[in-house]
Amino acid sequence: MAKLGFLGLGLMGHPMAEHLIGAGHDVALWSHTKSKARDLAKAHKNAKYCATPAKVGASADFIFQCVGDSAMSEEVLTGKDGVLDGVKAGAVIADCSTIGPSTARRIAKKFEAKKANYLDSPCTGSTPGAKGGTLTFMIGGNKKVFERAREYFLCMGTNLYYCGKQGMGLHAKLSQNLVLCNMLQGFVEGIVLSTKAGVPPELMYEILDNSAAKAGLISFKAPAIFDRKFEAAFPLKWMKKDISLMLESGRELGVPLPNTALVHEMFSAGVAKGYGDEDIAAAVKLFEEFAGVIVKR
Repeated sequence: MAKLGFLGLGLMGHPMAEHLIGAGHDVALWSHTKSKARDLAKAHKNAKYCATPAKVGASADFIFQCVGDSAMSEEVLTGKDGVLDGVKAGAVIADCSTIGPSTARRIAKKFEAKKANYLDSPCTGSTPGAKGGTLTFMIGGNKKVFERAREYFLCMGTNLYYCGKQGMGLHAKLSQNLVLCNMLQGFVEGIVLSTKAGVPPELMYEILDNSAAKAGLISFKAPAIFDRKFEAAFPLKWMKKDISLMLESGRELGVPLPNTALVHEMFSAGVAKGYGDEDIAAAVKLFEEFAGVIVKR
C-alpha cells in the first residue's frame, strides 16, 4: 500500500480522503480545522494526524490537496511549515483545488527546485461526486508523473482527463465552470420569469426537461430550488471565486467574456446578500427578491 497524504478536509476533501483511506493506503492528514484531521485519523488505523503540512510532506510519496482558493493553496503548499518544507525528492503533489493557472505554474516551479512534482488536478462533481467516488479530474503537468498517480485518482473519481502542460487542467476546469455558471444564470432568470407569469415551476421544469434546453444542471438543481433546500453541494462563494479566475484568465489570454462578467456581478451580489455559504442554486434568491416571487412547489 502507498504512503499518501491529504490536505484540506472540507465538503469535498473529507470524503476524498476517506476513499483513499478506504482503499487501504496509509494516509497522512492535515486540515485548517485540526479537529477534522484528528477525528478522521482516530477513526482509521491506516490514517494519521499531522500538525503541519510540512509533516504531511515528510510522510507521503503522493500528496493530494483540496482547499478553497489560490491564496490558501499557495500558503499550505509553499508557505511557512508548508508541504514544500518537508517534501521528499520524487514526491508527487496533486492539487485538486480550483486556483489560478498562473498560481499553479508558480507553485510547480518551487517543487521542481526540490526535485518534486506538481500536478494541477482540479475536479468536478461537487459534494455528491466526492462522497460517491465519482469525481471527474482534469490534470495538467508532466504526463508520466500523472500516470504514476493514476491509480490513486481512481480511488476518488471515475473520469480522468490529461489536459496537457502545467495549468491546462485548471484552464479546462475554469472553462467547464464558465459554461455551468452561465447556464445556471439562464435557468434562474427563466424560472423566475415563468413563475412570475403564473406558470407552475414544476411544469416549467418538465417542459425544459423535454426540450433542447434539457440539461444535467437543471435536473440536479431544480428540485432543490422547488423544495427550498440550499445546503451547499458547491457553495455560491466558491463559484463566484471561480468566475473571478475565469475573468483573470480571459484578460491574460485576450479573450473577452462579457456574459461571464455580468454573471460574476450577479453572483457577487448574492454573496453580499448573505447567500455565499449556501449552494450555487441560492443564486435564484436574488432574482426572486427582484421579481417579488418565490419559486417553490
